[in-house]
Amino acid sequence: MSAGGGSKAIIAALFANAGIAVAKFAGFLVTGSSSMLAESVHSVADTANQGLLLLGKKSAQRRATREHPFGFGRERYFYSFIVALLLFTLGAAFALYEGVHKVLEPEPLETPLVAVIILVVAICLESYSFATAISEAREIKGGVGWWRFIRQAKEPELPVVLLEDAGALAGLVLALAGVGLSVLTGDPVFDGLGTVAIGLLLGVIAVILIVEMKSLLIGEGATESELDTIVDELAAGKVERVIHIRTQYLGPDELLVAAKLALVPGLDTEQVATAIDDAETRVRAKLPVASLIYLEPDLDRTPR
Repeated sequence: MSAGGGSKAIIAALFANAGIAVAKFAGFLVTGSSSMLAESVHSVADTANQGLLLLGKKSAQRRATREHPFGFGRERYFYSFIVALLLFTLGAAFALYEGVHKVLEPEPLETPLVAVIILVVAICLESYSFATAISEAREIKGGVGWWRFIRQAKEPELPVVLLEDAGALAGLVLALAGVGLSVLTGDPVFDGLGTVAIGLLLGVIAVILIVEMKSLLIGEGATESELDTIVDELAAGKVERVIHIRTQYLGPDELLVAAKLALVPGLDTEQVATAIDDAETRVRAKLPVASLIYLEPDLDRTPR
């Protein structure tokens, strides 16, 4: 995905979450619902998260420097990791704390109809944001399933937005259920239980994101299909075999490839250089993301 990929989904989520946060907090002030408060904090965290994702995309576009010769592509991974931490601390931890407090010390809801109306409107807005993210993700995910797309994507923004929006929608449904059950039964403890459920949901999503972003920060190599393509393109022309290869994503749009190649015998220096150049050209033609390629001719000492 290009540097601009995912921006539409992020911006849609940013404006949706900002509006939802204001509405939810107003609803909390009117009703005193802990589910509304938890969802307010959740939306504030999500709004901040979208801002961080946009900041990461912008920071990653800086030119390489002497101190950072491979550029700043991983800033997108760093900011996405911060987003996951914020979702866990501001979203999950706060919701769990508030939910447990309301379960232990339940308080009756005031004008719950206001909370219901706000939650229904929020579901509509969040659905729009989620639909935007799904539409944009479909353009790049190909035929793989959604879970595999989230696990294998090298571009962090869309998986983050997808999981955040899915969690937000589920959280709104849980909040609506908590408020609704509190009204129907006259027992405000259900509002607290709904808040606890929201906290657990956000915790699961945050942990998934933390694990995935940590993996990208440490450095992931090419996917299996990408590696097969690279090896196939290298082992052509005057290259007999790929002796050794290592790959790593320096950012979502930049793959580093380093390999040792066994060339056909009897080539002079100029022919060796041409064979290496041709191999690089073949790889870049098939896999443009492989922008940094370092190839070394070597003797094939593999026992036969």
